[in-house]
Amino acid sequence: MPMTATDAPEAATMGTARKSSDVSGSARASSRRFQPKRSDGFYKDNADKNTPNKVAHMPKIKIALAGVGNCASALTQGLTYYTMFKENPIGLRNPQLGGFTPSHIQIVAAFDIDKRKVGKDLAEAIFAPPNNAPRVTDIAATGVTVQKGPLLDGIGKSAKDIIQPSTQPDADVAQTLRQANAEILINLLPSGATQASKHYAEQAIAANCAFINATPTYIASDAGWAKRYENAQLLLAGDDLVDQVGSTALHKTLLKLLSNSGVKITETYQLDVGGGTESLDTLDRTRETKRNIKTQSVASALPYKTEIVAGSTDYVDFLQNKRDSYFWISGTYFCNAPMRIDLKFSTVDAPNAGSVLFDIIRATKIALNNKKSGAIIPISAYAFKRPPQMLPLETAEQTFNTFIKENTST
Repeated sequence: MPMTATDAPEAATMGTARKSSDVSGSARASSRRFQPKRSDGFYKDNADKNTPNKVAHMPKIKIALAGVGNCASALTQGLTYYTMFKENPIGLRNPQLGGFTPSHIQIVAAFDIDKRKVGKDLAEAIFAPPNNAPRVTDIAATGVTVQKGPLLDGIGKSAKDIIQPSTQPDADVAQTLRQANAEILINLLPSGATQASKHYAEQAIAANCAFINATPTYIASDAGWAKRYENAQLLLAGDDLVDQVGSTALHKTLLKLLSNSGVKITETYQLDVGGGTESLDTLDRTRETKRNIKTQSVASALPYKTEIVAGSTDYVDFLQNKRDSYFWISGTYFCNAPMRIDLKFSTVDAPNAGSVLFDIIRATKIALNNKKSGAIIPISAYAFKRPPQMLPLETAEQTFNTFIKENTST
């Protein structure tokens, strides 16, 4: 599938992104694809690097991934991609944040339940089925072996024929995190894996790790969990990651623009259709939760109540890792004249997480350096649909930028 995202035109020089059946050794023969020897993002420390690419002398941000799905694939590929294109990092909202660049991020541990990923190097596991995120670059061996995570409720009934559970024994998550010196555990599990998400949140506390919850499970927005992290002097951020160019943010921006222009919004909806296991899991297990989260988020863009519906409506297998969003907005303006907007918005799903994750990881490191604890509102309101405190888009961004500025050493 050709790489069509407008935020990464350089991808054309690396050959077209391949379909899942086209990731074998023969496909790597393309002379148009740049193949890095090794990514700065995976070196254990600065002394190990043997590359001309120089980065600022900042400590590595050591992260662990719970779930090696499409979002993990985009994040991992992004570390290599933006090491190669650091001089012209198109597609990043913040190429530098508090002195940190993406090359400072280092993945030190990863967990999954699928037998096609468990026991494999992360560079191989991110391209294993059922992952179908676009392949934008080749990844050298990372030295990070994917560990078997606990199954719990990690597989929904609609995904049981897609996921192939590993029979290997479960890893001790907390011990693995400690041995890897992980600072931050990022929860990238499927929607609906509530028990598994809470288990990883428990393990992060046990391992003295910060926890970033990208799923809809209420953790950062739950007062009980936030208090536990505060008492443990650990950092927490979440819940439900926003997209870089997501339908919810676009919907909110349109509504605010219209409202500020004097339009009275009477009714609006946003309906999402996608492929991939995440869309399948959402319909199977978290359709109502996601609808409530998205609807509340969209409603925050207006200073008054109106009829709003926002959520996922269907799974279409052949869309693969693409998502189509449909918007309908109805309202009135001067002399009660009617207006309507009816539009379609299409994106590739996995890359939508990359830039936002880069920002959260670096912001979390900055917060850790300043010994923050509990649920961090500036990070959560900036990057999540269901933060502990909902803020308007402009306020959330301003609060985030102020937080970074005030907590960055000069």
